[in-house]
Amino acid sequence: MDDQKESLRKIITTLALKNEEIQNFICCLKQSLENLEVNSNRVQEDLESEFSSLHAVLDELKEGMVTRVKRERASRTYELQSQLSACTKALESSEELLELANQTLCSSENDSFTQAAKEIKDSVTMAPAFRLSLKAKASDSMNHMMVDFTQERNMLQAITFLPVPATPEIHVAECLVFDNTVTVVWTLPEPDSKIDHYILEYRRTNHEGPPRAREDYPWMVMEGIKETEYTLTGLRFDTRYMTFRVKACNKAVAGEFSELVTLETHAFVFKLDAGSAHQNLKVEDLSVEWDSSGGKVAVQDIRKEKNRTSSPMHSPARTAMMSPKRAPSARVGRDRFTAESYTVLGDTMIDAGQHYWEVRFDKESKAFAAGVALRSLSRFDQLGKSTASWCIHLNNWLQQSLTAKHNNKARTLDCPFPDRIGIYCNYEEGELSYKYDKMSKIFRFHNLHTFRTKFQQPVIPAFMVWNGSFSVQTGLQVPSIVLSGQKRNSNTSSSNASLT
Repeated sequence: MDDQKESLRKIITTLALKNEEIQNFICCLKQSLENLEVNSNRVQEDLESEFSSLHAVLDELKEGMVTRVKRERASRTYELQSQLSACTKALESSEELLELANQTLCSSENDSFTQAAKEIKDSVTMAPAFRLSLKAKASDSMNHMMVDFTQERNMLQAITFLPVPATPEIHVAECLVFDNTVTVVWTLPEPDSKIDHYILEYRRTNHEGPPRAREDYPWMVMEGIKETEYTLTGLRFDTRYMTFRVKACNKAVAGEFSELVTLETHAFVFKLDAGSAHQNLKVEDLSVEWDSSGGKVAVQDIRKEKNRTSSPMHSPARTAMMSPKRAPSARVGRDRFTAESYTVLGDTMIDAGQHYWEVRFDKESKAFAAGVALRSLSRFDQLGKSTASWCIHLNNWLQQSLTAKHNNKARTLDCPFPDRIGIYCNYEEGELSYKYDKMSKIFRFHNLHTFRTKFQQPVIPAFMVWNGSFSVQTGLQVPSIVLSGQKRNSNTSSSNASLT
């Protein structure tokens, strides 16, 4: 009995679910009927509007052509009527002269005959009839304004509904990802002269393969594309993959989107670790500004710190001997740089691969440095003054200099202060190269310096600034020109061996 009840309950549950599915389907059908009514009315209205526009064009064309015929007829009528009037007057004058000549010929008086004959001769010479052109000034033919609408009539008879454009196909093998640009290439199954443009959509994603139910990034839309390829420029690849889709559009309707294609856009992305920054450095996202008041504390805070412990590090004598630049701070952390090491590190280590980032700095900065360091870099170490860091150092205090530094050795670089520096790190090859730009508007790569070493441990981007500011741009791919340049120089000896 219980088994039968349980079986019946399952049947009831199944029927209820099926009924719910049917009800939902009925609702969908009703909604589809309503949508069909609305959409068909909209299409019919659009069709009537298009035909009305076509009729208006034909009416306007007819009116213009009829007007041209009327103007041509009026012009020729005027010419012919003017010529007819002139000829009629000339004929009347000629007839009068002819009658006078006949009368004179019948005269019997010799004296009057001679005089009259002379006058008639002079009149005939000046008669309008002998100055007239007996050729019509205008033709009565209007054949040049005849029309033949056979071709246009055939075109009109061929008018039909526009087909929905076919679905494009993106060719992954022909798509290119380089220099912070992506070139997407696609084709249609068959040529279609009705295609007006394409719409390309893309969005960042965090995984490879088909899309997930929910994505973190919205679709970005590129409209009005006339060719079957498009290049996106100025990108920042702060995720590893990007998904693309494209659809074709004619004048009336858009087709279906292509199958989604995911392209790898790997680039080195990091942020500045504010927790590692010296107290005098104000870190905001990827920008750093020197703040001379960042390490100052109130006197009472110093007393509290002094009374908190009896360690010699906090003794009054020790405090009195400290440099003004090493003023005690209430926020000193275990990993924060201190003393005169005005340093901040990135938050992502490099332990493999090739990576690239750029840095812009204020040329008025008193001192600036950029490079890489081991995570074990002491919080008292200055960049380039130990075996744990490599950097380019700009000195703008007392005298200007640009040097490459490592292990407390420096090499002076013969180069003007650049606006922007590109940093390329090839971990496996033990290469750290600096690129600079001679032009301020178009970034052109010129080699500033190359460190060649063997990284025994992972390294991390490192920066230093004193009395100045700088900003970092990450999410950049290694530029193809840098890669090609490094390949050409891979077999050449480094002139910077003394710094490695």
